[in-house]
Amino acid sequence: MALSDVKCRNARPASKLVKLSDGGGLQLWVQPTGSRLWRVAYRFDGKQKLLALGSYPLISLAEAREARDDAKRLLLAGIDPGKERSLRKADSAKDSFRSIADEYPNLRARCIRQD
Repeated sequence: MALSDVKCRNARPASKLVKLSDGGGLQLWVQPTGSRLWRVAYRFDGKQKLLALGSYPLISLAEAREARDDAKRLLLAGIDPGKERSLRKADSAKDSFRSIADEYPNLRARCIRQD
């Protein structure tokens, strides 16, 4: 049975993890601490995998369904959604502190030569 926003809002924590299913692998995990997290369960290369989407209510039910559908489209194309996300994060990390720190000696050497 599909989830509704009211069910998501009224989901209360228990002593153990509670998983509320929406369909197509989309689940709302209600942690004993009270946090509610979106997860998508899928299979790739014969292995069960899990994709974290974010927390409710920061990610709404509609947004979680859209993200699930995007993941399913990637699966149909033969792409692992978890790997795809990792690659996207690696590309966005090009401006991380580490990469800037690695460039610093070269920039400093150029500045010194110009003086």
